[in-house]
Amino acid sequence: MEKIALGMGSLRLLSGTIEVTAAILMIYFGTVERAMMINAGLAIVGPTVLILVTALGLFGLAGEISFVKLVLVFSGAILILIGLWK
Repeated sequence: MEKIALGMGSLRLLSGTIEVTAAILMIYFGTVERAMMINAGLAIVGPTVLILVTALGLFGLAGEISFVKLVLVFSGAILILIGLWK
């Protein structure tokens, strides 16, 4: 297995673990206020993982695809974040 693919998968696994842990904490605390605080923390985790995994993928593909395509893929990830900005 390629190291970059392993890194990408590991980051997603970590992100998923954080999401599940947050859901359990929301249920445990049982108040809307605490759930919103936990949810606010998750708002930082999701985009960060998206950018890191995309960056790793692009780094792994750097020698295989053209620079223009690398820029287009990275720009697409940035546009997703801009589209979700509240």
